[in-house]
Amino acid sequence: MTDVRMIDVSAKATTRRRALARCEVHMSDEALAKIEDGAVAKGDVFATARVAGITAAKKTPDLLPLCHPLMLDYVRVDLAVDRTAGCVRIEAECALDGRTGVEMEALVSVSAAALCVHDMLKSTDPEIRIDGIALWEKDGGKSGAWRRSGT
Repeated sequence: MTDVRMIDVSAKATTRRRALARCEVHMSDEALAKIEDGAVAKGDVFATARVAGITAAKKTPDLLPLCHPLMLDYVRVDLAVDRTAGCVRIEAECALDGRTGVEMEALVSVSAAALCVHDMLKSTDPEIRIDGIALWEKDGGKSGAWRRSGT
């Protein structure tokens, strides 16, 4: 087994860093209607999932042992019902001025928000599935801007 270590970022320049992640939570029409009608027994799905995503971004190094603790300047979590696709679309964006990127924070944020949606609706639809957790954009650092192809 190889040695496991946190990367030393002390020599890297401080730059504005930003990352955007997305996913979809697919569910039944009944579950989507409950979200839209505010009829979920546990309460406001989007507000709760937004807080879960923000909290998760801040806790990323507690979950992933080789991630640096970061002082995030900004975390945004947006959720929207897409009736045509039969899902809730979730987008999380994280930003800071720092020496390392915020990709993992954005991915953890969108994942936690999706898990929260699942938790709040699992009694209505046990077949809920979370799809497509992925990084879509990142900016900053030596590598500059990156966009997922097709965006």
